[in-house]
Amino acid sequence: MTGAKPRPPLIPGETRAYPVLPLRDTVVFPHMIAPLFVGRKKSILALEEAMRSDTFILLATQKNVSDEDPATEAIYEIGTLASVLQLLKLPDGMVKVLVEGAQRAKVVKYTDCSEYYEAEAVALGDTMGERVEAKAFARSVTNEFENYVKLNKRVPPEVVGIVQQIEDYAKLADIVASHLALKLPDQQAILETTVVTERLEKVLGLIDSEISVLQVEKRIRTRVKRQMEKTQREFLLHEQMRAIQKELGDEEDELAEIEDKIKKTKLSKEAREKATHELKKLRQMSPMSAESTVVRNYLDWLLSIPWNKKTKVKKDLKLAQEILDNDHFGLEKVKERIVEYLAVQQRANKLTGPILCLVGPAGVGKTSLGKSIARATGRDFVRFSLGGVHDEAEIRGHRRTYIGSMPGKIIQSIRKAKTSNPLFLLDEVDKMGSDFRGDPSSALLEVLDPEQNHAFNDHYLEVDYDLSSVMFITTANTLNIPPPLMDRMEIIRIAGYTEDEKVEIARKHLIPHAITKHGLDSKEWAIDDEALLTIIRRYTREAGVRNLERELSTLIRKAVKELILSEKKSVKASADNLADHLGVPKYRYGEVEDKDQIGIVTGLAWTDVGGELLTIEAAMMPGKGRMTVTGNLRDVMKESISAAASYVRMRAVAFGIKPPLFDNRDIHVHVPEGATPKDGPSAGVAMATAIVSVMTGIPVRRDVAMTGEITLRGHVWPIAGLKEKLLAALRGGIKTVLIPEENAKDLVEISESIKKGLDIVSVSRMDEVLARAMTRKPEPIEWDETTTTAAAVPEEAPVDEEAATLTAH
Repeated sequence: MTGAKPRPPLIPGETRAYPVLPLRDTVVFPHMIAPLFVGRKKSILALEEAMRSDTFILLATQKNVSDEDPATEAIYEIGTLASVLQLLKLPDGMVKVLVEGAQRAKVVKYTDCSEYYEAEAVALGDTMGERVEAKAFARSVTNEFENYVKLNKRVPPEVVGIVQQIEDYAKLADIVASHLALKLPDQQAILETTVVTERLEKVLGLIDSEISVLQVEKRIRTRVKRQMEKTQREFLLHEQMRAIQKELGDEEDELAEIEDKIKKTKLSKEAREKATHELKKLRQMSPMSAESTVVRNYLDWLLSIPWNKKTKVKKDLKLAQEILDNDHFGLEKVKERIVEYLAVQQRANKLTGPILCLVGPAGVGKTSLGKSIARATGRDFVRFSLGGVHDEAEIRGHRRTYIGSMPGKIIQSIRKAKTSNPLFLLDEVDKMGSDFRGDPSSALLEVLDPEQNHAFNDHYLEVDYDLSSVMFITTANTLNIPPPLMDRMEIIRIAGYTEDEKVEIARKHLIPHAITKHGLDSKEWAIDDEALLTIIRRYTREAGVRNLERELSTLIRKAVKELILSEKKSVKASADNLADHLGVPKYRYGEVEDKDQIGIVTGLAWTDVGGELLTIEAAMMPGKGRMTVTGNLRDVMKESISAAASYVRMRAVAFGIKPPLFDNRDIHVHVPEGATPKDGPSAGVAMATAIVSVMTGIPVRRDVAMTGEITLRGHVWPIAGLKEKLLAALRGGIKTVLIPEENAKDLVEISESIKKGLDIVSVSRMDEVLARAMTRKPEPIEWDETTTTAAAVPEEAPVDEEAATLTAH
């Protein structure tokens, strides 16, 4: 080697011919020593030529890694001139070569040499850029590279010391770039950057990016390692526990206990097969698997439900009647129907007929009636409120594929009752909803149908359960129930209580219960009949007794306070001191108007909480024949007013009204309490009476209330909710009530206590209503219709309002 010519130095800008070695998937930077494995014939010849002529070889990366014989256009223009330090031929024909990068070079053109790649290339020098900026970048690159090495274990820590000693900024950028795990385009971009500051900036950005990735990788590795350690630990502990249980026989004992339960429980054939299958599956599972927990829970539910486990049903009808009478005062028709229902069941020795549905306002005792029936029949009582239920799974249960799945409320309540023949009260059946989760009312069809419920299939249990022995009773405030569901039920209406019934209920039930609840003795507090009646009349206005119970509780609370502070022995509530404890009366009772007035009529309305008095006012003023209606009236009631106005106009001469009066007078009909929407046709007769009164100037009797729908021919049509309306009239101190003649047949079902306090008059035509309601009957007049043409009464434009809550049926 001593005789060889010295290798000519590289001068930036000088162009020479060099053998070219295309590289796959790597970039060699200046100052970088890298081993290469070469197998292509052209590449080996290029290396041999470089070694023979002792010249530099141009290392340029090819663009497509898989290209075996790349064209010159498929090789990057800028590469690295490198010297060959060592060349070793391997037995398989490949060559291992150690090269050291010297300087960047750019290919000018390739020569015509066919044996190997040869190109004329110009050596590229480095441009420093701004010195201070380069120094700042170099310092940042060094610091960030140190952090990178700490995170990347594949880079030896000694490299950090070498990098820190490099003072040449261009060399620093190349050495750091050679140790980064970069993609080929990023490596080539750094190689092609000749401005040192720009190169350092690119390297710094790539280091930051790599550090971010390495930090995320480290967090992932740490989390996976921690999870694996936890899983391995749990597995080890479970295996140890399983081994201990196997030695002690605990696991086998548990499975044997489940097997024994399956044998002892009176399961149906289908349920027994299912339980045996699930137990067999459980034996083959690992106790630590999630599936085993699901199977255990399923078997626990299946075996804890009462299968054909019944309580002895009482069949003594006299005892049932006695219990119902003791628990509830009044409601004779309701109690009679319940006893009939029980009698049929006793005779048939099974549950037959439709499900009972108790419909009535809040506080009339629907739920407590259900409890009394359970006590009378000796059944366990279970209550499930359907109010606000939207999900079908609440009834049928969830399928076992869902996490946290469980049976529906029907099966849950049966398990709670611990017997297969309880009394099941489905409360608020009219308040169910339906949405995308399903329709619970449709799911209830199977539950409440005696022809289907002997094979009720819960989605969770997946086996049929017999509900035919369960006595179902439902409750509702209104008949807003889907028709298919209502078809399976027998409606029993509970209208409400009279004053006498409320007094008896208070004496027998409410007062003793309230005294006990507040920790008093029966001798320490008392209330006289006059005070009790005053509370019912002037402090409550309801169909039930809930508000009455609240007012009594208020009195007793004040009495407890007085007993403690004044050290009295007893306190008595009377009509004289009632206002001191309960405040001023909330309602008027029996205080009718001081005198009969023109245009003011008392109607009767039905609401969800019972009957109500409905005051209707009419006024007349000079105008152009307009009809105005106010008071938050809905469409049906507006149409009723229009019909009444048309009827009065048609019969104007018979009522003593001059037809031209309709053209030069405006009539305003108003129903007070405008905040409450009102609807229904049964106020028609009251509307017509108010219009006739205001146009004739004849007053309406203040102690008369009326209800009924009017036709254009003056007929009075029947209405619904008669009992509730009569109760409202009785509560309001009304003396006479006018009802449609066709409703007279319903008076048979009205208790004597209500009929005794009212003069109930049935009417069939509007003339009879006016004769009874007005202080004097309107006198007809003579009128020549050929001289005057009456104008039609304009209708009021419909008003779009919310659904009605006060309804006159």
